[in-house]
Amino acid sequence: MHPMLKPALRRAWRGRSTVQFGVTPAHAVTLGPVDIATGSFLELLDGTRGLPLLREEARALDLSDRHVDVLVERLAEAGLLDDPRAGGPQAEVLRCRAEVMERQRPDVASLSVVHPAPGEGLRRMAARRSMRVQVRGAGRVGAAIAAVLSGSGVGQVEVLDGGRTEPGDVAPAGLPPASVGERRDTAARRLVRRAAAGPAPRSTESGRNTMGGQPPLSLIVVAPRDGLSVYAPLPDTAGPWIASGTPHLYAGVIEATGVVGPLVLPGGTSCAGCLELHRADRDPQWPRMLAQWRSGRRGAAAPACDLGLATAVAGLASAHALSFLDGELPASTGARWEAALPLLDWRSERIGAHADCSCGAAEHGKGDRASGSVAAQDTMAG
Repeated sequence: MHPMLKPALRRAWRGRSTVQFGVTPAHAVTLGPVDIATGSFLELLDGTRGLPLLREEARALDLSDRHVDVLVERLAEAGLLDDPRAGGPQAEVLRCRAEVMERQRPDVASLSVVHPAPGEGLRRMAARRSMRVQVRGAGRVGAAIAAVLSGSGVGQVEVLDGGRTEPGDVAPAGLPPASVGERRDTAARRLVRRAAAGPAPRSTESGRNTMGGQPPLSLIVVAPRDGLSVYAPLPDTAGPWIASGTPHLYAGVIEATGVVGPLVLPGGTSCAGCLELHRADRDPQWPRMLAQWRSGRRGAAAPACDLGLATAVAGLASAHALSFLDGELPASTGARWEAALPLLDWRSERIGAHADCSCGAAEHGKGDRASGSVAAQDTMAG
């Protein structure tokens, strides 16, 4: 191990004997008591020295080998240490791609803060390169999501959409003006390639099993240009994803309201069918109105999709998607986030699994609750 204090966390002395690593409460950690010699030793933790050399240089500061070992152990347990050589073989491959690393350093730094184990930031960035994500929609929201995911290191980002790019599809974070009149899927593929930090990873870089020469879908992001398909998604459309166990996340804008979520984990969390059934329970007239909105002829009026709101939705949805791809369950899991102009007050609503939905999430939830009850009884009995 070549210990290195995480560069992503700013360091400051809170007093004469306490050091704080990090600024914000979410990730800040304090270390103390720290004497002058130990403070000087901290400057040596820059990733260029292994433990034997660190112990040797610490002796010149009158610090014992045990003091060094205990300090390094404390720093590691607190998530304050990184190791520039750790992360596994895929991370080593990524280190050798200088042009990619220069672009992704901020992302790796962020991952190192969120996932504290030494080398974990680079390992997770390398894991992204083996993933395949599909974005359904190439409008103001969908195209921007695809570009962000590609630029964030996701190895394969596919975009599905029909028709040709219209002037209203153009956005600074998405399709450029030059794509107007071009097939949307073609323009989106070019956008994804341009946003990527480097060439697509070779199959030899991926440790994952592949199907038909490509990795299975890690996630589908549903971001159609028609915001109604996000606000009230058709359960039948998601049927194949539920059957195949493919996670999917909804994101879009409808009538100046931004929507992110739910992130659906098939069989585990609420789905589009659950959402529709819950709404019908609350409002018996909802199915009647929804049928009219879905079957009614659309006028020539442009959708109410503010560019700033669309970009904010794309950014939030991308962040939730990346959090999921990196192994976490973001706040959109089984929940929906909404914000409407002009106040833009983001609010979340938990969407429970519906007992009448065929997705199976309600039965899964019952099993979890039963297991939790048994565990609670065992704990109390103990």
